[in-house]
Amino acid sequence: MFKILKNRLYTVRFLMGTLLLGIIFSTCKNLLVEDPKDQVFIENFFKTENDAIAAINSIYAVLNSTSFAPTFGGAFHSSYWVMSGLTSDEMENRLAGSIQLDELDQLRHKAVNGTVRDFWINGYKGISNANFAIAGIQDMKIDEKLKARLIGEARFLRGLLYFDLVRLFGDIPLMLNVQDPVYPKKALSAAIFDQVIADLSFSEKNLPASYPVNNGKGRATSGAAKGLLAKVYLTQKNYPKAISYCKEINASGQYALWADFQDAFRIPNSNGKEALFTVGFGTGNNSISFWEVGQFNVRLLPKELTESIASINAQGWQVATKSLLNAYDPLDRRREVTLLTEVPSKSGSTIYIEPHIQKYWDKITEPQGGNTENDFPYLRYADVLLMYAEALNEQNNGPTTEAYDAINAIRKRARFDGKKERAILPNLSGLNYTQFKEKLLLERRLEFVGEGHRWFDLVRFNQLETAVKVAKVKANPMAFHKLFPIPQEEIDLNNNLLPQNPGY
Repeated sequence: MFKILKNRLYTVRFLMGTLLLGIIFSTCKNLLVEDPKDQVFIENFFKTENDAIAAINSIYAVLNSTSFAPTFGGAFHSSYWVMSGLTSDEMENRLAGSIQLDELDQLRHKAVNGTVRDFWINGYKGISNANFAIAGIQDMKIDEKLKARLIGEARFLRGLLYFDLVRLFGDIPLMLNVQDPVYPKKALSAAIFDQVIADLSFSEKNLPASYPVNNGKGRATSGAAKGLLAKVYLTQKNYPKAISYCKEINASGQYALWADFQDAFRIPNSNGKEALFTVGFGTGNNSISFWEVGQFNVRLLPKELTESIASINAQGWQVATKSLLNAYDPLDRRREVTLLTEVPSKSGSTIYIEPHIQKYWDKITEPQGGNTENDFPYLRYADVLLMYAEALNEQNNGPTTEAYDAINAIRKRARFDGKKERAILPNLSGLNYTQFKEKLLLERRLEFVGEGHRWFDLVRFNQLETAVKVAKVKANPMAFHKLFPIPQEEIDLNNNLLPQNPGY
């Protein structure tokens, strides 16, 4: 039986699997022997710079991998954004026979739910690999600048995973060492947030602003750490800190919006000027060798596309709500890029369908759809602008000039149809605190479909119950749904995870 928290030996096995995928360079020898003594394994493993890089790569692999049981995919493959979409007003489930996805869709989910448990398992799997890497690298005799960078990457990824876990589950175990207790107790969420900030602050100081082309593109950067710190502080309602980090990102000149919203999701633009941090799928433009294909298009594109693309693998397991479709101005560029409502038939007529999400389908690069090399946009510059506007509105009890500039930059891009601006979405002005906040939440809804933000946004804006009830007549949102249940399977293995979150 798999025990996610009894994972020190699992770390060895995971690294071995990662080795077989080619993460470790060919110079690494004799690493396919398991040694259940953690400290001995660390001493035997970390000999060269390539060993250290391989350990860091094993953390990245947890974000996307489809290769390691018991989960079907990595943390951002099929659980994170599906959970957020289904438990909000963004998505509905159409995968027949999937009771647990239906329960998420209707907010009737229980403590036994495979999608929820997948993210828990992958989150702690990544944290375990990060702890392993940090413990091994910190005593290595390698270039000090490289050492600081690698530990910075490990701590960024550990901070990212803890941030998502604490927002989803509240009080959770805080594990920072390879020799942590097998059955740890829960730490208060405040302690988790403190550790997230400590990890990201270290990363901010020790990560580079960028990497050479084809030599690290897609790895964590100082800008990614600053952007995530801004989101952490915004979540904690520490608006001055959130504003400060957003200002730093803006002032760096390193990030910008693509002129056309569609370009943010083109595969040739992966890790381009709008990306602070993405989870890589495909080959990562051959910069990191272990990326695997994503299933966004398999899950989201409609089955009806087989009428015009015979070989396409499109299942339409999750669809957009009609409420989301209706929230767009019909001429909003984001609507046509994000949603698909009609497809051609074999005869050339039009088949009208319920709204499906197509934003990850780069029709030029991958005309056949199906499995994709498109990345998951964990943190985009558009998010930084809207976080900045939100924090300014909160701190000043109303929007400032800078807040208007930030949100209007997003609206201006949405007016651009690829050739010219359309006469829609005029610049905002003259709003009070509440009106501006409502516009912010709407703008975030239209901008970040399928990117895993919506549930978090509704919780932060205290709108989860209201918004879901409007969008889904069968849903039953309650106040306790602002946290997910700790997976029952994990509680069965470790009673220290009790008490369960309220309502479950």
